[in-house]
Amino acid sequence: MTGITRTLAEQARKLTLADIPEVTRAWARQCILDTIACGIAGASDELTEILLAEMREQGGKEAASVWGHTGKLPAAAAAIVNGAAAHALDFDDVNLAMPGHPSVAILPGLLALAEERGDSGADVLTAFVAGYELQCRVGRIVSPGHYDVLGFHSTATVGSFGAAAACAHLMGLDSEKFAIALGIAGTQAAGLKSMFGTMCKPLHAGKASYHGLMAAKLAARGFTARTDVLECAQGFAKTHSPDFNPEKALETPANGWYIQSNLFKYHAACYMVHSSIDSARKLREQFGVTPEQIARVRVQLEEACDRICNIPAPVTGLEAKFSLKLASAMGLSGIDTGRLSTYSAEVATNPGLVALRDKVELDFRTGIPNTFAEMELLLTDGRTITARHDSGIPSDDAAVQGKRLEEKFHALVEPVLGSNRSSALVSDVLRFEELADVRGLMGLAAG
Repeated sequence: MTGITRTLAEQARKLTLADIPEVTRAWARQCILDTIACGIAGASDELTEILLAEMREQGGKEAASVWGHTGKLPAAAAAIVNGAAAHALDFDDVNLAMPGHPSVAILPGLLALAEERGDSGADVLTAFVAGYELQCRVGRIVSPGHYDVLGFHSTATVGSFGAAAACAHLMGLDSEKFAIALGIAGTQAAGLKSMFGTMCKPLHAGKASYHGLMAAKLAARGFTARTDVLECAQGFAKTHSPDFNPEKALETPANGWYIQSNLFKYHAACYMVHSSIDSARKLREQFGVTPEQIARVRVQLEEACDRICNIPAPVTGLEAKFSLKLASAMGLSGIDTGRLSTYSAEVATNPGLVALRDKVELDFRTGIPNTFAEMELLLTDGRTITARHDSGIPSDDAAVQGKRLEEKFHALVEPVLGSNRSSALVSDVLRFEELADVRGLMGLAAG
């Protein structure tokens, strides 16, 4: 299909706040709340400190806040640091249309740009939704082969387009420059799944935000690029996927908006291990099973999970986030997988957990959702019990979800910034469209 880049660019460019229903705005505010929480909680992570030291050494105009830290950086540098911090804990949101982490690719760069410019909350929220929707549509063009077969990390690659669209919208770029911004983003898009379990995975999110912000700024200055980057010969789709499905990008998603299929995380690990954890929890709750009673564990999963989160014997906290076997053992042991301190070298190598981990057998199948798991336990008394869970089903109650996310926000932010500032941040995000200038909110998020 010719013209898909310009078509998606125009859809995003023309979006207004009035076009966005209140329920959809509520989902957007929840994405903003959750991403800032993850960024503040990840501010002290080693990888964040390394990036921050490098960006400070490079210097430049102090224009944008660093979440959880004092001092400011140039907007693009803040985008890298805040984006990496918000993904450092692997606790940020997911959308299966990409598939990947949508908000962390967009918001750090968008908010840094808005702080630099002094934009309103209403303008930022509209730009965020515009970028989010375009990002998911780009993801559908190159799915499933982009992520599942070739091994690109969509948060980094597809996310660069979403970040560019959001920043271009906020800057009010015209049709030509908006499409050029997508071209500049597309030629920068990079990120490998083979880096999962290393500091490079969070870096992908920071770089996506950076790429999008720089793409919009360069386009505004007159930088040139092709305006058909998605569909042209040797363009993004042709070089990054065996699949090219432009018609899927134009389909209407469930509820009319991709953002209403956003999935929030309540376990601080790769999303593909969540269904195993929740299946294990069901078995503990329903049958009162303890680790001592377990002779063998079999988990049935989609084969794509083998290439995403199957580190068999993790020894670091970061590797533990990508280990289906250890995640299953954690769930069966009743360990709090939402607590950040759970993911440590000490927990990953705990002898009791390792013994249970080694009883886990993974049965990879095709044709089932990669968010689904069925867990079967063979107990020492000869009984066999099973439970299943699908973590890919979005919430059907935005209000209940919002309360749960507020609890998560306070749990992540209060240890860093204190209860008063945590409460003030929640208050500002809940009235986000009323903010005349987002600089006050960004100041609250700083250390």
